[in-house]
Amino acid sequence: MEPLRARARAARPRGFTLIELLVALVIAAIAIATVAVNGWPGSQRGLRFEADRLAQLLALAREEAQVRGRPIRLTADRQGYRFVLLSERRWIALVGDEQLRARTWDAPTVLEVKRPDGGREVEFGRDAVDVPFTIVLARDDASATIVANGLGFFEVR
Repeated sequence: MEPLRARARAARPRGFTLIELLVALVIAAIAIATVAVNGWPGSQRGLRFEADRLAQLLALAREEAQVRGRPIRLTADRQGYRFVLLSERRWIALVGDEQLRARTWDAPTVLEVKRPDGGREVEFGRDAVDVPFTIVLARDDASATIVANGLGFFEVR
């Protein structure tokens, strides 16, 4: 009996079949594509991150303005944005505040503010109710929108 088993083992071809190789290649291709899509920052993904961060900072700036009892305003250009504080009838940069410090965009970005009263500034004061507004962030072929209801709720769309 032993020689038959040895001959049967020797007669079996060694290596992988063509189907096994194709399945392994398909699995590898799917894994590589998944890593590539999730690993490379796209303009929409980067802009969404910026919008989420800005929405959180807007909520923080709103609370800070109420605590300080002084207006805080968002200023922005294509390179970045910062929060400024009204002090002695002048807008001055917030210094010493790690969260509300000046920041740069990771790519040139246009920030547009839309308010129902026609204003173009985002400003928080001592009041618990602010003017609702919408901020549209745009770069290249991507855009993200932050909607503020005036009561401290900021939603990124």
